[in-house]
Amino acid sequence: MVKQKLLVTIIAGVLGVSGCDSLHDKTTDVKSVDTAPLTVNLRILETSDLHANIMDFDYYKTKYDPTIGFARTASLIKQHGQSADNVVLVDNGDLLQGSPMGDYVAHNFKQETMLLDTHPAYKAMNTLGYSVGNIGNHEFNYGLDFLFQSLAGAKFPYINANVLCEADCWDNKVKGENLFTPYIIEDKAVVDTNGNKHIIKIGYIGFVPPQILLWDKQNLTGKVSVMGIIEAAEKFVPMMKAQGADIIVAIPHSGVGSPENPIDINDENATWALSKVAGIDAITFGHSHSIFPSSTFADLKNTDINKGTINGVAAVMPGRWGDNLGVIDFELALQDGSWTIVDSIAKALPIFDKSATNPELVTADKTIRDAVAKEHQATLDYVDQPIGKASADMFSFLTLVQDDPTVQIVSDAQIAKVKANLTGALTGIPVLSAAAPFKAGGRHSTTADAESYVQVPSGELTYKNAADLYLYPNTLVAVKVSGAQVKDWLECSANQFNQIDVNSTEPQYLINWNTHRTYNFDVIDGVSYSIDVTQPNKFDGDCALVNADANRIVGLSYTDGDTVISGAEFNAKEFIIATNNFRAFGGKFAGTGSEFVVMELPDTNREAVAQYITEATQSHGEVDPSADNNWDFMTIKSAKALDIRFETQNSELANKFISDYQVRPMTKRTDITDEFGFAIYNIDLQSAVKTK
Repeated sequence: MVKQKLLVTIIAGVLGVSGCDSLHDKTTDVKSVDTAPLTVNLRILETSDLHANIMDFDYYKTKYDPTIGFARTASLIKQHGQSADNVVLVDNGDLLQGSPMGDYVAHNFKQETMLLDTHPAYKAMNTLGYSVGNIGNHEFNYGLDFLFQSLAGAKFPYINANVLCEADCWDNKVKGENLFTPYIIEDKAVVDTNGNKHIIKIGYIGFVPPQILLWDKQNLTGKVSVMGIIEAAEKFVPMMKAQGADIIVAIPHSGVGSPENPIDINDENATWALSKVAGIDAITFGHSHSIFPSSTFADLKNTDINKGTINGVAAVMPGRWGDNLGVIDFELALQDGSWTIVDSIAKALPIFDKSATNPELVTADKTIRDAVAKEHQATLDYVDQPIGKASADMFSFLTLVQDDPTVQIVSDAQIAKVKANLTGALTGIPVLSAAAPFKAGGRHSTTADAESYVQVPSGELTYKNAADLYLYPNTLVAVKVSGAQVKDWLECSANQFNQIDVNSTEPQYLINWNTHRTYNFDVIDGVSYSIDVTQPNKFDGDCALVNADANRIVGLSYTDGDTVISGAEFNAKEFIIATNNFRAFGGKFAGTGSEFVVMELPDTNREAVAQYITEATQSHGEVDPSADNNWDFMTIKSAKALDIRFETQNSELANKFISDYQVRPMTKRTDITDEFGFAIYNIDLQSAVKTK
């Protein structure tokens, strides 16, 4: 690793941060007032999961997008910063990766072995006076050297309490020490409701999911270790109190989690558990791209979505890509020499409201647009590089209900790349591919999710199309598995669907949005199978066994020439599955985990897709992405007419694509609307598959 000294500039003055920013004036004139009561109103603003969406721009469609972008969020930040007496601004990570602009910067780093300039995310954020930033899991996607040099451009400190040095760490850290500053205590100059000045000590502590060791194994193995989120909180929060923190703000890059499960030291989503840690007064969280408080969490135990509290602790999560700003308002009182929280309210404020007369609730901030103008143009040039030509449209409107071209082309590319790199005994083993839809309606939790679909039309293709088809900078990895493990892999994937009751004529929604993420809906190409959605799930969304006797995957087979292999013979057969590093090392699905890995390639999956398109175009004039329909739903037999429904994008483009490419009969409903702006279709799983 590069001998790293730049980070000193980030953390050297951390313990004496004085709250200097553009939202409020710095003051050192602290005036004590003996009369009671003294009250201070304090506002905490949070951004999270920006994923390098600095501009309000869709690089895949090459047009401005008012539903996303830090340029729009910044307008909210200024508006709600100026309307409060005392304000602090924090970011919760997943900042550097996730958009073509992020890819462009990382590409330049790889090509030039150094960053040529301050990362555009920090060019933008430095204009607003952040108090602190937390490290998200995607910060590690491009390696520690990239992360280190990126952070050097931030004019605010970074924190993380649960990533530890193992070896070759920056700033002369030794094994067992925190890689980042675990927490800071800011001497925040505030004005009370009588106009008097005070100093309040605000403590900030950050966390990242321990799963970074799996998700970025190639970047982190042997270099860092990770404590559990709760474990780290219980270690450091008492230290912060002992050092005089008046209030403590936890900034976990972690979703809500479940109050029903026992606390696991390695929990990815630990916010609910974190709210039970004594001493934490506020939680500004993220990671799961949801919005809290919102009706989504109305039934969460010990949660008040009107006040925005979890177990009485003020909490906020502001969606993703800048579509919301998190706000927590505190009323503090000075009692017996200590600041006490009298009241609080938390809310997430959107930049766009599709249901409003004027849906664009804010305009873009010109300062932010100007700050990244150079990188914006460079990104446009970067994504417009030609890579080939496609013979058919690649839209993901149907990717959750039938085999799909956007997943098919990824699988074809992965199989081709892995086959080309097989050596020795591996060359005789059939190669399959596991690929999932990354843009298939988001998480069906915000109006912006209805726009989250791959839309790559036929014709000339550029790098931005490859980035649309494969959203993440994963690397290509292959595992060796048995046929029995292939089946269980698919059984977990089939948790994507709700169980259909064959005796009910009531509306039944097919897609399980609540407990299964679409990026975990793996389609395995190279085999054939059907999914029986009338059967219960064998595994839950985390691939934990829930019903050993359940079998949703039926008719699973592999064709070798003229021979069809199924049943016990299939279960015993060996296969290689081409996938990504996230899946291969994750250990969640059957046949995954480091012990199954037989190949690690330096290529990203996206690069493999681009290369496949280029080579096919050179050989055949164009690439054919048509789905091979290797999977389908099992036709349901019932004496009753079933009302089975699914959600997808509500647009004329989607309407036409569904009309042209539906494998089973589908009918758009016009009598009902979806709360997030999705169209609702009926799918007929009782009739025979449509043929052309």
